[in-house]
Amino acid sequence: MAITTNAICNSFKKELLQGSHDFDASTDTYKLAMYTSSATLGKSTTNYSTNPGGGSNTEVTSSGYTAGGSALVNQGVKVSSSIAITDFADLSFTGVTLTARGALIYNTTTNGGSNTTDAVCVLDFGGDKTATAGTFTIQFPAFTTSAAILRLA
Repeated sequence: MAITTNAICNSFKKELLQGSHDFDASTDTYKLAMYTSSATLGKSTTNYSTNPGGGSNTEVTSSGYTAGGSALVNQGVKVSSSIAITDFADLSFTGVTLTARGALIYNTTTNGGSNTTDAVCVLDFGGDKTATAGTFTIQFPAFTTSAAILRLA
């Protein structure tokens, strides 16, 4: 079991070409769920699950953190120097005691607004990260063509 370093999910690539994801309008809701080192997440991940890879207790648990994670605030879409980008605002979980190894960004409203759990990308934190009775913040990169979390060149 492992979390693959910052992988764009293959299913997302296909769904993007099919028009299933909208980052420019407020119609789609993207969420971020966090996982322990026991999770199996990578480019072949297709959907959000509390136990990816068939393990048990692989999504983090803590008061202040709800299964499924929290909604992300999209920074919009832009094209500059022939590179299309989208990104999210930083996300904080307050009053938590948890250890997380990585996360999954997924879309809860694809295919015309129906409820889904379509995987977008996997984030590997590079090691276990913890918060003890404090705030756990996911800090997204700058909304630039060289740093945004999702870039198409």
